[in-house]
Amino acid sequence: MLKVNNQKIIFSAFINPAVEGHKLVNKKQLIKPKHDLLQPLRQWLDSFDIENPQLAKFIAQLIPAQCPFERDIILFGRKIAHIPPLCKLNPFYDQFVGLRFRALCYLVDQCGEDIQSYC
Repeated sequence: MLKVNNQKIIFSAFINPAVEGHKLVNKKQLIKPKHDLLQPLRQWLDSFDIENPQLAKFIAQLIPAQCPFERDIILFGRKIAHIPPLCKLNPFYDQFVGLRFRALCYLVDQCGEDIQSYC
């Protein structure tokens, strides 16, 4: 219980350590269920080795450097709306960014190419 401005606030009403579908270990760690069906594909993308310059160029061109969905909607010279970057909703976003980075590193380190055209 905590007193603030002569009002009592009871935290136990807001905090429920027994979250449904999770286990509480040592009162500090919350273990999530291990039912991630996308994990094998994530691991495959993370372990994908790039050993071909043509494949590296293709990946660098295919995966954009910035989210293509982010836009400002301008009407009569005034910004009326903003569409936020939706790429982070993609469950493989981190893996694709890592794959593009590895492709660019391969082009620089192994092929000695200038990658400014891909940025």
